[in-house]
Amino acid sequence: MGKRHKHHDLRHRLREAFAWRGEEGRADVSQWWADASIMGELGPALADLCSSRDRITTVLAPEATGFLLGPLVAVSLGAGFVEMRRGLSEAELGDQVLLRSTPPDYLSRTVEWGIRRRRLCSAHRVLFVDDWADTSATARTARRLVEDSGATWVGAAVLVDGTAPSERRDLDLRGLLRERELT
Repeated sequence: MGKRHKHHDLRHRLREAFAWRGEEGRADVSQWWADASIMGELGPALADLCSSRDRITTVLAPEATGFLLGPLVAVSLGAGFVEMRRGLSEAELGDQVLLRSTPPDYLSRTVEWGIRRRRLCSAHRVLFVDDWADTSATARTARRLVEDSGATWVGAAVLVDGTAPSERRDLDLRGLLRERELT
């Protein structure tokens, strides 16, 4: 059975619990976080999108919803977790940071993301995890941070993939659902 089919029931429940809200059609995933049975399956399902040959040692995820998903996936993989934060400051942290700015995201914003420099090194094989990829701006910025650290980018795993095929291939991005399934 294929990995996507293995989690067919979870995928169905994610679609059922999802809604587009407001005049602008904003994604409402809040029911996903409120349902314990869904939450309990998200880490293993995203981890299953990866190949065992990927030998992932570290999961990297952005605030805020990435902080929900990243640790779930890390535990499932027996890997460590590194947080990616907006606007980190060496002066405030008292620690060295790596910083990168995104190209415009889904709201046409440019965001500065950072990680603590000492959290990634050349021995790490990094999987990026997030809830949604649309323009892939955050994932591309994460890959640059991983490369800046000397670590190895393994790929990305997201709940909802709305990226173009070329972006998906370039980032080795895998999604549990395609955005078009949430209509």
